[in-house]
Amino acid sequence: MKPIKIAIDGPAGAGKSTVAKRLAKELGYRYIDTGAMYRALTFKALKKKYNINDEESLKELLKKTNIEIRRNGCCENQIYLDNKNVTYEIRQPEVSNHVSIVAKSKQVRDYMLDLQRQMASQGGVVMDGRDIGSVVLPNAEVKFFLTASLEARAKRRQQELEKKGYYSDLETIAEEIALRDKIDQEREYSPLIQCPDAIYIDTSNYTIDEVVEILKKEIEKKLAEN
Repeated sequence: MKPIKIAIDGPAGAGKSTVAKRLAKELGYRYIDTGAMYRALTFKALKKKYNINDEESLKELLKKTNIEIRRNGCCENQIYLDNKNVTYEIRQPEVSNHVSIVAKSKQVRDYMLDLQRQMASQGGVVMDGRDIGSVVLPNAEVKFFLTASLEARAKRRQQELEKKGYYSDLETIAEEIALRDKIDQEREYSPLIQCPDAIYIDTSNYTIDEVVEILKKEIEKKLAEN
């Protein structure tokens, strides 16, 4: 079978990255975490004290920035920012709480779009984000839209943070996720939407293993139809 492109979109905390990484590993595909690219830029902007609400400021930042996703095995990604590994630094809560602001910039999205399409050009990729099926890979052979209830997403986020040594109450986390949803859905450029041809999956009551199996079956079904 010719290697295909698989697009996975959805809001924060829906399990996209975890599922996409597992799916890529089982298929022997390359996993591309587009959210990590936006996180890397956000991390640098915050560290260098750029105004993330100003287009010109972000434009200047992009001129001085190089972002790479280097593969460690078939699907383990290491994120390099200006030739430095920042894979773990970009997962800090401060970055999570500001990344949607940086990601709504047209300058930033155009910059990322070119990089992401180059990475997926040969096929054999699983790419997740907010606008993969709608903008980055509109011709992807299979598209998914993963979501979950706000409560389920907040609980997952809380558990993820606690494993990394960060502690926050569930209500605060839910408010932060709801704000990210609002920014992602209402931004002018490449908003978070479900494509008409994307397969909708609510992951609230499923384990990661169960979601991966659901996706694999849907991929087989989709390819059989073609």
